[in-house]
Amino acid sequence: LADGEEDEYAGAGGSRNSMRSSLVPDVDLPVNTSLDDDASGRVVQISTMTVGENLLVTGGFFGEIVAKELSTGKILYNARITMDDNAITNSLDVSRTRSGAVRVMACSNDCFIRLFDIPSFTLLNKFRFDWAVNHATRQPNDGRLLCVVGDHSEVLLADADTGQALATLKGHKDFSFATSWHPNGLMFATGNQDCTARVWDIRHLKESLSVLEGHIGAMRSLRFSSDGRFLAMSEPADFVHIYEVRNGLFDRCQQIDLFGEIAGFSFSPSGESLYIGMSDRTYGSLLEYRISDCTRNCIYL
Repeated sequence: LADGEEDEYAGAGGSRNSMRSSLVPDVDLPVNTSLDDDASGRVVQISTMTVGENLLVTGGFFGEIVAKELSTGKILYNARITMDDNAITNSLDVSRTRSGAVRVMACSNDCFIRLFDIPSFTLLNKFRFDWAVNHATRQPNDGRLLCVVGDHSEVLLADADTGQALATLKGHKDFSFATSWHPNGLMFATGNQDCTARVWDIRHLKESLSVLEGHIGAMRSLRFSSDGRFLAMSEPADFVHIYEVRNGLFDRCQQIDLFGEIAGFSFSPSGESLYIGMSDRTYGSLLEYRISDCTRNCIYL
């Protein structure tokens, strides 16, 4: 379900335990870690995953990270990054700096964001917050900002190098689970348990640019397409919403009405297709939708 940017298993933060089921995939790999010698050979239950920069990176419910090089199939890293009792790896992000270095950022339920160098997986930095960190993404083009959300109603913009909070954004009413930056690096979106997604502009942070409402549940995953033309967001089940981005407006929307639990979704790298993963026990599947530009005034999938 990933397109070179990122996509994830639905669910995050303190609410994730309630979503655990036999449908969560397991990876049977030996775990090599200095944190827990008894972890060797333990099955890793996947909580989140992402793809980018020739890497497939997965996180586990007990603080594990497993990274695989796609071109060779080699496992580059397989370890627990925290021994905290509440150690779920909530989200992962792969990015490349202006100097060409590849970084992996891990957000955990132990209130930390950790930044790793690739391919050594050396821990470069870690930032502590006052609540479980459910998701964070870095401003595109090696920008200096992090958008950070978690088990709190506020959204933080933080310095990507130090983790220091630079701005606190208010508007959501519950915990947040998802973030995504528009390719222009000026707009970003956040998904919340209050059944809304909010779009923000770093030039006008006093209030959100748009409030996009769902139907039945938290906005657990959202993503701008690589060309910036669309913003898609999914609820825990049944509904995926695709908005056209036009001059900062989000007034055109197509709704995909499905049946069953949604595991996650992703645009293709070209932005021509949308893939939706269904984790429902009965209707489990991978769905592909083609985006057709029938006219400049509509979206058609």
